[in-house]
Amino acid sequence: MSGFPSDLEIARAARIRPIPEIAAAAGINADAVELYGRFKAKIDPARLDAPLPAGKVVLVSAMSPTPAGEGKSTTTVGLADSLARAGHKVMIALREPSLGPVLGMKGGATGGGLSQVLPMDEINLHFTGDFHAITSANNALMALVDNHIYQGNALNIDPRRMTFKRVLDMNDRALREVVIGLGGPSQGVPRQDGFDITVASEIMAIFCLASDLADLRERLGRITFGYTYDRSPVTVADLGVQGALTLLLKEAIKPNLVQTIAGTPALVHGGPFANIAHGCNSLIATQTARRLADIVVTEAGFGADLGAEKFMDIKARTGGLAPSAVVVVATVRALKMQGGMAKDQLTRPDLAALEAGVPNLRRHLRNVEKFGVTPIVAINRFGLDSQEELDWLLAWCAAEGVHAAVADVWGRGGGGDGGDELAALVARVVAGPNNFRHLYPLELSVEDKIRTIVQEIYGADGVDFSVPALKRLADIERNGWSGLPVCMAKTQYSFTDDASRLGAPKGFTIHVRDLLPKTGAGFIVALTGAVMTMPGLPAVPAALRMDVDDAGNPVGLT
Repeated sequence: MSGFPSDLEIARAARIRPIPEIAAAAGINADAVELYGRFKAKIDPARLDAPLPAGKVVLVSAMSPTPAGEGKSTTTVGLADSLARAGHKVMIALREPSLGPVLGMKGGATGGGLSQVLPMDEINLHFTGDFHAITSANNALMALVDNHIYQGNALNIDPRRMTFKRVLDMNDRALREVVIGLGGPSQGVPRQDGFDITVASEIMAIFCLASDLADLRERLGRITFGYTYDRSPVTVADLGVQGALTLLLKEAIKPNLVQTIAGTPALVHGGPFANIAHGCNSLIATQTARRLADIVVTEAGFGADLGAEKFMDIKARTGGLAPSAVVVVATVRALKMQGGMAKDQLTRPDLAALEAGVPNLRRHLRNVEKFGVTPIVAINRFGLDSQEELDWLLAWCAAEGVHAAVADVWGRGGGGDGGDELAALVARVVAGPNNFRHLYPLELSVEDKIRTIVQEIYGADGVDFSVPALKRLADIERNGWSGLPVCMAKTQYSFTDDASRLGAPKGFTIHVRDLLPKTGAGFIVALTGAVMTMPGLPAVPAALRMDVDDAGNPVGLT
């Protein structure tokens, strides 16, 4: 990859077609298209002249992420372009990027090299304003709650037992714990509060799991934002503001249409994090894509232990989806890092480190098989990977009985042949039988669902519940929420709840410190380890290299 221009330079040099052309080629009738400038549009599913969802779903996941990078979004885009190049009718369904990681450390989420969705700068920044609408709806709810308390508190809400927070689409550790209502009686009722990042908001999760506008309103009404003094749950419907919140989201809930460098249509919509939420794009976008394409390529955040498990047990269960294949992205670099190699040494060929790292990939692959779905390894090629290492990894996959192909879609994507072999494997698996199943039945207790996930997916010996978590389990049972699926909030870097333990550790326990019922989204969040719902910025934020030139063009976006 040496000598290549940056992702931003590649994106700016690409020929981007007017979005009405992309919509027409995808079979979207003109009256369902709402333009947001020349290169972005929203699609109104209610006006779409297309059959009920029937397209097959290919889920792109990955091994455990490392600072070496895996390129999951790049592979997703490159695979879709390659499937389209082979003659398949394809559409991509991706999450929207959050400003927190864009300005922080992770960067954007539009792919890379010649496998990007465009316009990358607009998608990575404010896009069509969906995240702003979600932030506004979330904070409007909390303004209405605090106003209700100030105006007499007819619902008898206990300010000490609030479970819903304000949000901001930014990494800002200073807002994790705050006190509001100071300054005297006219300023409100003082109470301890805090902020989450927008992608951790329950309204974001609802936005991404609702099937239509009516379902969105009903789910918003089910949100439990706190408890009364006698410890009874209080919902948005009790407050009577679900209609107002729906009004704030009525335009945002329509999926956003963009395109890849090669012209493949992509719906980019919604964006919950996978380490603190369920990590999948909106169900509405995925189902809309299934109405328009024979194959929908989508992704779930971070490794298969997080995003993919939640796709299978939460999103697929909610939407009646059955993924036809799961692509697990791996890189030689990341595997060597999982094997104990230092980041500054990763360009050096080392088969021993590679062999030491593959147990991480093996665990992810075996986990995918537990859902009855065939995994396919996409070896995302980096420029300094040695052929010997690539051949060794392909041979290892063959010995494991797993389909695998090297994908060079960063440098040979954009409609090129870098993903052809991977696309052929995926097409063959998609055409085969599908035995998809969930990991656990909903009838299990919440405690047993968590135990199933940590033992079957993470490889833990068991789970330890804190005293507050045990009390919350009793509350969940008493309030009739035990039939909900579980959304694990855990570090993305390790199968354990300790980010420093790489590879495929054994002999560990997962520690659940609290449980958060998300009754509108329809799942229980289990907080483990030190995972934060409001991240902080790194010592050297990506924002330090960003600017605009004299013509107003962005500089430094990745």
